[in-house]
Amino acid sequence: MSHLRMMDIGLFSGQPQFANFACFKDILPVRRMAASGAPHDFENGPPTVLPATYAFNGTECDSDEFLASTDTSALLVLKHGKVRLELYRLTGGRDVQWISWSVAKSFVSAMVGIAIADGAIRSISDPISDYIRVDPGSAYDGTSIKDVLQMASGARWNEDYNDPSSDVFRLGTAMAEGGSLDDFVASMVKESAPGTICRYNSGDTQALGALLVKATGRSLTDYMREKLVEPLGFESDSYWLVDDKGMEMAFAGLNVTARDFAKLGELYRNHGRWNGRQIIPEDWVRRSVCSDAAYLAPGQPIIGDHTIDLGYSYQWWLPNGDRGEFSAIGIYNQFIYVDPSKGVTIVKLSANPAYGTRPGEEANREMENVAFLRAVAAVVG
Repeated sequence: MSHLRMMDIGLFSGQPQFANFACFKDILPVRRMAASGAPHDFENGPPTVLPATYAFNGTECDSDEFLASTDTSALLVLKHGKVRLELYRLTGGRDVQWISWSVAKSFVSAMVGIAIADGAIRSISDPISDYIRVDPGSAYDGTSIKDVLQMASGARWNEDYNDPSSDVFRLGTAMAEGGSLDDFVASMVKESAPGTICRYNSGDTQALGALLVKATGRSLTDYMREKLVEPLGFESDSYWLVDDKGMEMAFAGLNVTARDFAKLGELYRNHGRWNGRQIIPEDWVRRSVCSDAAYLAPGQPIIGDHTIDLGYSYQWWLPNGDRGEFSAIGIYNQFIYVDPSKGVTIVKLSANPAYGTRPGEEANREMENVAFLRAVAAVVG
């Protein structure tokens, strides 16, 4: 099964996926990142329980039913870096490496910030085409790294998971035998002026992955292991899905345990510092979780054929409100949710079977997940 295509597992068909999401490292080509030599084990704090209900769209919803209906396999709640609740169901477990989907995008953004601090990337004002291979006149030819970070590249894109002819499906086929993610990125088509519209685009993140590889001269796996896995004390091995040429699936292919996912949230909650060491520049973290243009504000970002009531910045989603919340979000309801005002970080790993079977909130339930996570944060905070 080494060349199994991503779409061959029946994504967006309504089929249960929790068995697959726990074992991609065993059924798809991957690169391994060894656990840290100094693993960090979160301390335990006073245990808490889930709120029985949460409010969404004017209705009180049942928390247990929500976890069951979204096939939630892991829920980890931290308050000031201490574990307050840790719940595993279905195929979840403390040692289970779960597929990140687009939660990987926030890890890629973190590495871009580190690469700038290292001097490998001069500035996010640079055209990304100064670093990566692109076809003349294609989407990324002359487009700034900043616009790519903010999903404002102007590239033509359809992120409709229910349309087998969509761009996101075609990107998935680049993972098949003989496919090349770099070739896909190089040939993407320009549709609108960069820096004018936030259109969610997994191709943008794949371009950022190519940027990191070209700028550092290292694989994403190698760079992430040194810059994040080792200093943050990942306690388990992690894995990147790769294409037939060995390029990592930057936009979605990270396989990590719930506790190690939480370490990125905690790093950003603490302004890029970890155990007294500045891992990511503080200014990078601040800009990453604060939108700086009207088209990035909640209600403006476009996913597929609809807008969403979340803001966006450097590969992080920004819930509407004044608490400074931010979240890494992946399809099928993967979340690293951070509420700095309450000192709370929550990881939710799921396999919502309805996801992508039709467009919008009714099936995908992203905004309902935010409402649920806010309710959990309120109880813990």
